[in-house]
Amino acid sequence: MQRILLPKYLYTNTGFKTDWAMLITNNTVTDLGPQEGILKKYTQVPSDKYENLVFVPGTVNTHNHSFQSLLRGIAIDQPFLKWRDNSLYKYSPKMRLEDIYNGALFAYAEMMKCGVTTVCDFFYLHNFGNESDEAIIQAAKDIGIRLVLARTMYDWDGAPDGYLESVDEAVTNTKKLAVKHQNDPLVTVLPAPHSLHGASPEMIQAGHNLAQEMGTKFHIHVAEEPFEVQATLEKHHLRTVEYLDKLGVVDSSLVLVHGVWLNDSEIKLLGSKHASLNYCPSSNMFLADGITNIPAMAANQINIALGSDGACGNNRISVFEEMRMTALLQKAATQDALCVKCQQAFDMGTKNGAKQLDLNAGEIKPGALADFVGIDLNDFSMKPLSNNLEQLLPNIVYSLQPTAIKSVFVNGEETVKNGKLSKIDEESVMQKVDQTMSYFESID
Repeated sequence: MQRILLPKYLYTNTGFKTDWAMLITNNTVTDLGPQEGILKKYTQVPSDKYENLVFVPGTVNTHNHSFQSLLRGIAIDQPFLKWRDNSLYKYSPKMRLEDIYNGALFAYAEMMKCGVTTVCDFFYLHNFGNESDEAIIQAAKDIGIRLVLARTMYDWDGAPDGYLESVDEAVTNTKKLAVKHQNDPLVTVLPAPHSLHGASPEMIQAGHNLAQEMGTKFHIHVAEEPFEVQATLEKHHLRTVEYLDKLGVVDSSLVLVHGVWLNDSEIKLLGSKHASLNYCPSSNMFLADGITNIPAMAANQINIALGSDGACGNNRISVFEEMRMTALLQKAATQDALCVKCQQAFDMGTKNGAKQLDLNAGEIKPGALADFVGIDLNDFSMKPLSNNLEQLLPNIVYSLQPTAIKSVFVNGEETVKNGKLSKIDEESVMQKVDQTMSYFESID
């Protein structure tokens, strides 16, 4: 199946193009060029015009916890450990399978309307074993979002029982899920040992080994809070990345989440081993974690992608928002207006994220997956706009509001049309959220 799309502007690897066309064949972009030429070249292919829209690559949310969307606003203005105990540990053990599904449906629906075409869900709520994972996979399919399931491997006995598995159970369940969905174009499964405090050394090594076996990366929270660094120093006389390196897991398959409390030598080590960083600036601010040294990470050639983290620790789940927060927070921290420019922030939220997740996405080019977002040039947040388009990318990174997102395509399918979800009724999503909240109130 082929289709020609005709936006006002199209973002390509060489910048914004005026009155260019895009040919989609099934789920892939197969040709780009001036509209007149594309229409003459493919006379039998139907075309759709998107006046006053600019098409840009879909954003990639490389770190989220979908079930946490149900907990937004419950625990606020609290230190990290109190926030954790009063929200995650209080409610997640009581979630039914339908609540896990409802939370994911809610999270993915909101993300989709914010221009997220791929989400990596770092998911550790295994109250029902792999049925829990299947619930969020189904939610992703019902919304139409591309899902990378970072299936969490967790064995710290201080966490709720529903989080916990033995090393063998975690490996078996993750592998089983990955094999089941290996031919699904919209679902990828990879291992995710939770953290140095949430996963034993054996669990972390098992996650790394499984990633090697499966040919994927593995994700792990590292140095989000000072307590983890201090505990690692006290127990092992090494800093967090140094200890991970001693375990033999620091290599190109390693994706650190947060990396707030790393020193220069740790950052240099990560760069030399070609590891990646998953950066969540809004969450780090909301939870008073601190500020990751992004300029140093970039200087060491570490691939940096952006995540929203869970919606009870942010509390928004827009990658466009994280682009803005990345640039502004780093400028404030360094007092250097040039330390992160808008192009860098945009790349972090698009092609860097796709690269981190091993997806041929995050760019609009022939051969890439047809995942992109249509932004309304007439939205207040996109004005003013000069004729030479110099303001277009800065407006997208620094001022865009979700009201500007009118069209979203994932895998060649239009999942948002005229600002509304197209695969599911939005009211039905809200009804499911309300049902879960009523349940929470009954057990509180």
